[in-house]
Amino acid sequence: MTAPVPNLPDMLRGEGGRLLGWSCLADVALAGLMAQAGFDVVLLDQQHGTYDVATCTAGLTELALAGTPGLVRIAVGDFAMASRMLDVGAAGIVAPMINTEADARALAAATKFPPMGQRSWGPDRAMWFSGLADPQAYLTQANARTMTIAMCETREAIANLHAILRVPGIDGILVGPGDLSIALSNGASFDPTGSAVTEALREIVRTTLAAGKIPCAFAAGPARAREMLQMGFKLASIGYDGVLVADAFGKALAEARG
Repeated sequence: MTAPVPNLPDMLRGEGGRLLGWSCLADVALAGLMAQAGFDVVLLDQQHGTYDVATCTAGLTELALAGTPGLVRIAVGDFAMASRMLDVGAAGIVAPMINTEADARALAAATKFPPMGQRSWGPDRAMWFSGLADPQAYLTQANARTMTIAMCETREAIANLHAILRVPGIDGILVGPGDLSIALSNGASFDPTGSAVTEALREIVRTTLAAGKIPCAFAAGPARAREMLQMGFKLASIGYDGVLVADAFGKALAEARG
């Protein structure tokens, strides 16, 4: 390890917004390429991607070597995995379907050390990546430097957003606009860029920033990412690796074929 991985909360609390590389294909080299390309943060997806413990461990190591913070999105309710991913060096955890204050408290319990939570001790790789080799130094700083991000993607989550944001240990919100569009339409449509979702996004940003927390979002492409950063989101994706690679192949083939 040549240098500690940058402190993610400090990065996201700075001026402007940051761009998130979203990796669903459990390929260490691909995650590293996203970091080398210049994404500020890279997320490894266990919920809808193919990442598991071994590939996340390898992927987070690759990202750390590139000096890029890595997030892990766990599967729904898999709070034990959240603790494991922090131990192997994740800069933060993204948890889907956090709909209630009770959900948020369970998530914070798994990701923060006492007295804020109940995270168990075992952060060897996390200590290496952070540059905090002394256990006491890591314990003192870990709760502040690792991010716990609750996904807001349902009507219930929006209704409970104030209560979720008040939970000690919840550092931010990540909006899943696809699921949110399904929820807002009562299952009638998938329209993540529609007016209903956009209106909800603006309100989520305002509420999250007012609570002193960090708003983040999934965006399906560069134009939508720019819109979300302009709304006030501090971190936004531009799609995910499978689509980006397929698009690159398609453009290269179209150029070659004239």
